[in-house]
Amino acid sequence: MSDRPAVTMPGENLLPSDAEVDALVRAEHGDPFSILGPHPDGDGLVIRAYLPNALGVEVLDRSGGTALGGMEQGQVPGLFFIRLANPQPYLLRIRWAGGEQVTEDPYSFGPQLGEMDIYLFAEGNHRHLGRAFGAQLMTVDGVEGVRFAVWAPNARRVSVVGDFNGWDGRRHPMRLRIPAGVWEIFIPRLRPGDRYKYEILGPGGVLPLKADPVALATELPPGTASVVASPLDYEWRDDSWLQQRMVRQKVDQPMSIYEVHAGSWRREGGDDGRLYNWHELAERLIPYVVEMGFTHIELMPIMEHPFGGSWGYQPLSQFAPSARYGSAHDFAAFVDACHNAGIGVILDWVPAHFPTDAHGLGDFDGTSLYEYDHPFEGFHQDWDTYIYNLGRTEVHGFMLASALHWLREFHVDGLRVDAVASMLYRDYSRKEGEWIPNRHGGRENLEAIEFLRHLNDVVALEAPGAMVIAEESTAFPGVSKPTSEGGLGFSYKWNMGWMHDSLKYIQEDPVHRQYHHDKMTFGMVYAYSEHFVLPISHDEVVHGKGSLIDKMPGDRWQMFANLRAYLAFMWTHPGKKLLFMGCEFGQWREWSHDRELDWFLLDEPDHRGAQQMLRDLNRLYGQEPALYQLDADPRGFEWLIGDDRANSVFAWLRRSAAGDPLLVVCNFTPVVRENYRIGVPLEGRWQEIFNSDAACYGGSNVGNGGSLGVEATPSHGQAVSLNLTLPPLGVLIFRPEG
Repeated sequence: MSDRPAVTMPGENLLPSDAEVDALVRAEHGDPFSILGPHPDGDGLVIRAYLPNALGVEVLDRSGGTALGGMEQGQVPGLFFIRLANPQPYLLRIRWAGGEQVTEDPYSFGPQLGEMDIYLFAEGNHRHLGRAFGAQLMTVDGVEGVRFAVWAPNARRVSVVGDFNGWDGRRHPMRLRIPAGVWEIFIPRLRPGDRYKYEILGPGGVLPLKADPVALATELPPGTASVVASPLDYEWRDDSWLQQRMVRQKVDQPMSIYEVHAGSWRREGGDDGRLYNWHELAERLIPYVVEMGFTHIELMPIMEHPFGGSWGYQPLSQFAPSARYGSAHDFAAFVDACHNAGIGVILDWVPAHFPTDAHGLGDFDGTSLYEYDHPFEGFHQDWDTYIYNLGRTEVHGFMLASALHWLREFHVDGLRVDAVASMLYRDYSRKEGEWIPNRHGGRENLEAIEFLRHLNDVVALEAPGAMVIAEESTAFPGVSKPTSEGGLGFSYKWNMGWMHDSLKYIQEDPVHRQYHHDKMTFGMVYAYSEHFVLPISHDEVVHGKGSLIDKMPGDRWQMFANLRAYLAFMWTHPGKKLLFMGCEFGQWREWSHDRELDWFLLDEPDHRGAQQMLRDLNRLYGQEPALYQLDADPRGFEWLIGDDRANSVFAWLRRSAAGDPLLVVCNFTPVVRENYRIGVPLEGRWQEIFNSDAACYGGSNVGNGGSLGVEATPSHGQAVSLNLTLPPLGVLIFRPEG
């Protein structure tokens, strides 16, 4: 043990230069670790701390807490220094006007972010970014605290600010890791729940405080701070589900998706009531989805977003579930509960664009970092949002890591990628002269296309059995073809063409439908060009479009009959199904994110009837392989009647992989069709297993007595036929008996 005193007299090198001190005071010093913290001084140690507004600072021995000496004032108030004769771990006891603080010195810790983390990030291939960047709870040298890491390569200085330092950017400026442009610091004694942001000095000055791009939690909007979160430590109980998932989500399996906005499905106390949290939603939503026979829930984006009116489609936290509904742990419990009830979970995910809020990703370090620099490339005029520059390696990797974060950390079963069409084309929704061609002079966004292909390859590798679904409205080829065959590699594509055509048809007065007959048949021309989901989504029941039932022509009875017939047409058409909440029971009002669905309507029999019909349709859909097994195979569909314009009647066969047929017949006029002959492939009796006009659904109960036998009259290329009664605005499904 040395008998030298712990503190020695100041020497020439105890204080930094006036220029460095001036830069520190102005919060413009780019390398605070070169000045602050412990620095060797011969056999001893010089410690410097910059603590604006501190009244005094004492250095304590870390192991025993004994005082080693008081720090002296430097050139400016708040700059303190001391020289210890012996290098040793220490604490700072800081006197503030409001009390005393004892803590380790953040500047006494060396670099914490691993070289491999930095290398993978710079390469655009860090697939666990949510466990490395942002605010990570850590224990360093026995000291608990939080390591912060953020990418801001063009910043002159980055500081962590929060309640713990009075939001003062002079207190915790970070260390720059060259050449990756990543800033980091370990701040001792911070805890989960602490709020924080980054104060960034860009090339042109100090920017508005920025939320953490890789935050794992946020405060409740309208607050915009990031929140230190504990690592997700959830005990999953869904092994059985995950083992079956790959089979359940294949193209030859039934998939019926219930699209949900978590904040407006139901609320505590009605329209103006409190939002349910994930636990309350699990108790209410999951049993409803199971009872209705859906196979999946698709949640509109639940990533944190500042403006509720964007419904989540303008997110700023690509790694944090919205605080509106609870914590990450709560969301994990919701997904687990879905899986244990046999329900898959799909999340809407938005890699196309992000909002311009000052605390967000735009102009993040004083330059166009996450977005393209030129407004012809980097700004969506339609949505007033920025466009991710997916050609930038770090941004490409950031979004890739976000996708994997939801799939791996939360066991999510699929991502529905929003606005893919806007990603694929540089001239999307732009006039001539308002877009910049790609390097070949074309309109395709080559870097976004490469990102999507990479995304789908990586998901297939790292989240086996998970789906990636494209909301894509153009004729871009091979959206759901494997990347090995030149496609984009998506599992499924939303069939926007089918949706637009069929909705246009069903809105026509029945007397005019004969002139629009092809809108119901055209979908089969390209039905096997992709793996399709048939979507009746939230987009069709907002912005003045009216609700689904409100689109239907006729009196009230006819409107409900049209609704039932349309849904039955959809459920019997090749393609997986997606229906937005409320459409299943015929909500009249256009959907609003600010209120719950109009559940009181179920007091009325016609609304209950529509709901009951869809419940039965889902059951039938799951029980009849002919309705789903050959969705992607032309052998699964055969037109019998596709040209009866005069009567607005359609009939087709659906077949299972074993060849077992179902007959579907649709009458889209309010006229009962007696003695309507349709050829069928098998002799014997055919059972009427579904009738959308059944009395229990609110219909007129016109049908065929439950079953009927074939007649030896050839029709529609078949040797035998059925002589049917077609109900008004009705859909029938028949199955051979035996």
